[in-house]
Amino acid sequence: MSDSANELTVAPEVSQGLWADIKESVRGSHRNYTTGPIGRAILLLAIPMVLEMVMESVFAVVDIFWVSHLGTDAAATVGLTESLLTIIYALAIGLSIGAMAMVARRIGEQNPDGAARAAVQAIVLALLISVLIGIIATPLAPRLLTMMGGSPWVIEHGVGFTRVMLACNFTVVMLFMVNAIFRGAGDAAVAMRTLWIANWINIALGPCLIFGLGPFPKLGIVGAAVATNIGRGTGALIALIKLFRGGGRFEISRQHLRIEPVIMARLIRLSATATFQVFIGMASWIGLVRIISSFGSNAVAGYTFGIRVILFALLPSWGMANAAATMVGQALGAKDPDRAERAVWRAGFYNMIFLGVVGLLFVLFAPQIISFYTSDPEVARYGVDCLRIVAYGFLFYAYGMVLGQSFNGAGDTWTPTILNLFVFWLWEIPLAYVLSVHLGWGPRGVFVAITIAFSTLAVASALVFRRGTWKAKVV
Repeated sequence: MSDSANELTVAPEVSQGLWADIKESVRGSHRNYTTGPIGRAILLLAIPMVLEMVMESVFAVVDIFWVSHLGTDAAATVGLTESLLTIIYALAIGLSIGAMAMVARRIGEQNPDGAARAAVQAIVLALLISVLIGIIATPLAPRLLTMMGGSPWVIEHGVGFTRVMLACNFTVVMLFMVNAIFRGAGDAAVAMRTLWIANWINIALGPCLIFGLGPFPKLGIVGAAVATNIGRGTGALIALIKLFRGGGRFEISRQHLRIEPVIMARLIRLSATATFQVFIGMASWIGLVRIISSFGSNAVAGYTFGIRVILFALLPSWGMANAAATMVGQALGAKDPDRAERAVWRAGFYNMIFLGVVGLLFVLFAPQIISFYTSDPEVARYGVDCLRIVAYGFLFYAYGMVLGQSFNGAGDTWTPTILNLFVFWLWEIPLAYVLSVHLGWGPRGVFVAITIAFSTLAVASALVFRRGTWKAKVV
């Protein structure tokens, strides 16, 4: 048979194999990710994780689109509130990092009973902390908005949105936690389906409750918060039911439903460091928004639109990063650190290709993308600047995201914590202030500082990762 004939027969086989892998990953794969080809393992894990984050991206864009119809101050309210919520998101992500690392390690060790015990302790801890936050933070909503530099309209009319988001924070925390448990176990398709359900409910209810469509009450900006929490609460409930019903890589039985101080203490140690790590990174956004707010609501609104679009691209990339973290945790549990390292570099390369293409599109078509949200030329100018300048660093972000999550998947939560502290607080925020205020660059100075800081983080993470100390972490 000729070479050309061979090529014709091989190409369909490769195509059919890829399509079969895609279907398997979406339906839910039961493969052992500690053996076999690394590329296929990453693919099977990453596809549902990426699709999960794509849905989150779609919701983020659609949500701010509807809110933007209420005016610039309403969009600014969402931007300021979400900057406050970064603290809660930091807690939710930090708790989920600890849970994912522990569950992944137990699955890699072929210890499903240990995975079930870790999962129960994680859920109890998440519920207790989120309820406590809601009780303390909700009454402080007006003061928090004032502290963030909100305009009089934002403080008077936007406080209801902020109160609902703070009071119902447990929906976000629980959804993050249970889905992280599924991801750590390698059941990424379950996490994908629950988040898709949650966000489709958000998308459907959002305009109904904001504008009072049909039988729904017209709640304005508060309607966006109500829709978000109904959707995420439903998703969290479905995920919990699925987890306790079993049928996955481990099953929770009645004997697991108790507090285990040793496991809880280990989880708190891991999660506390991870929470501090994420808090450092996310709370830095509060500092950045505070600087931007000094230039007025137009600047805040433009920044909010630009960042939402950027998240649209970055959230799917977090899916790839989460896949790498799961691979690392399970490979270390199986005593195969070399496989863990190879998986990280492979996932980083895949992520770079994706974000490189998206970043180029953002640079070329920023005005057209931002016009989807606003026709105000002043707001659009800030949004275009934000989108273009931050997109220039996407190639660096691609590797930085994967490397940071891989440290966490190994249980080495201190390394990215120290890197975040240096890059975001000792470098990014001072640089943003100097560029925007002292050098007179305005909001553009903040956008440049974001690009420089995340690029710095990627390079520093790669240098530390090559040292390999993360391979010896005990979880």
